[in-house]
Amino acid sequence: MTNESSLPVLLIVEDDEGLQRQLKWAYDGYTVVAAGDRASALEALRLHEPAVVTLDLGLPPDPDGTEEGFATLTEMLTLKPDTKIIVASGHGARESALKAVALGAYDFYRKPVDIDELGLIVARAFHLHGIEEENRRLEQSAGSTVLGSIITAAPEMLKVARTIERVASTNASVMLLGASGTGKELLARAVHEQSGRASGSFIAINCAAIPENLLEAELFGYERGAFTGAVKSNVGKIELAEGGTLFLDEVGDIPLPLQVKLLRFLQERVIERIGGRQPISVDTRIVCATHQDLEAMIAAGRFREDLYYRLAEIVVQIPSLAERPGDAVLLGRHFATRFAREMNPKIQGLSPDATAAIDSYGWPGNVRELENRIKRAVIMTDGRLVSAADLDLPGNRANGGDLSINLRAVREVADRKAIRHALSRTDNNISGAAKLLGISRPTLYDLLKQYQLTA
Repeated sequence: MTNESSLPVLLIVEDDEGLQRQLKWAYDGYTVVAAGDRASALEALRLHEPAVVTLDLGLPPDPDGTEEGFATLTEMLTLKPDTKIIVASGHGARESALKAVALGAYDFYRKPVDIDELGLIVARAFHLHGIEEENRRLEQSAGSTVLGSIITAAPEMLKVARTIERVASTNASVMLLGASGTGKELLARAVHEQSGRASGSFIAINCAAIPENLLEAELFGYERGAFTGAVKSNVGKIELAEGGTLFLDEVGDIPLPLQVKLLRFLQERVIERIGGRQPISVDTRIVCATHQDLEAMIAAGRFREDLYYRLAEIVVQIPSLAERPGDAVLLGRHFATRFAREMNPKIQGLSPDATAAIDSYGWPGNVRELENRIKRAVIMTDGRLVSAADLDLPGNRANGGDLSINLRAVREVADRKAIRHALSRTDNNISGAAKLLGISRPTLYDLLKQYQLTA
């Protein structure tokens, strides 16, 4: 922004000077710039580069119609396609609003203006614009990822990355705990790549995917003749990772007898192949992961406590995607760009309603679910932008017939999430949270009361 104020810029395009003054007074949390016609609106857009614009479709010389308003909307989006434009019209409001959204407007409101309702829409637009701006900044900069391959802007995930960076240079065993789809293998690779073993092999094995009677052979290898079918010697995964890193995914599924043999390796750094008689020294670092509660398994006698402490010298808890504010949109855009390049070059990104839907959805399947949804949508969509309907998220199907209901529901869920995140980031400081959200303290108090939230 070129404006000297540190407050975000809100451009109000409205030919009613009385309403201009009312809106300026109401939005003390922003630097408000007003324009009364298309020419001055476009000039203000170029000069101030506002993140959010409220646009009355009834502009002179066509104050009783919408033609001039739609022309202004189209030109604004051509000049600054990332601007969040919220349109208003008292002339066939619903039809005009739906047309405006189809043209690329972020949202709409009806006249006469409800200041509180419009305030919520404006605050949400600033929040979403901020997420998208951060996404673009990360994608365009060399630092678009952490640990070489992990895309995030969430403090919770950045903390994980800092932990990985600190422990990677050691030889400590690392245990990654997190739900399915949170990127445990990606982080395990990061441990390897940030370590002094990066020139060695990174070997991954999913302990839950291999039958119990074959897992020992996969891990430790076997000698020729060790069992029926063993026609030649075979090197196990632990040996293959010599000088590098072995990633044991779903380590909780290792059977108890095999846990004893794994413990011996961790204690003595030697193995014996099945059917072998000679101990083999192996310098392999172990990184493991699981979504199971290993302490509960220990209490139930299904996992050895001594093995747990050998594996869990460093424990890293990976947050779910729902616990990483802003990352769903960040990753959604990344996946959309990647899959469009690979499978559907006409796709130019995500529509505003798709971005809002991604930001408000809970993502129980975490990053893997998001990746699959985006991939399917990119393949199936007929338009230039992936829409919320293309994503086919469970929460969107129920209200699919009414755009206004969908948008209001999405806004409320997203507003609640944004407020909680802001309060947690500022240790429940109202002034700090309001500043983080880009709204005034009175507006935040009103939102807290409306959504029955406590600070």
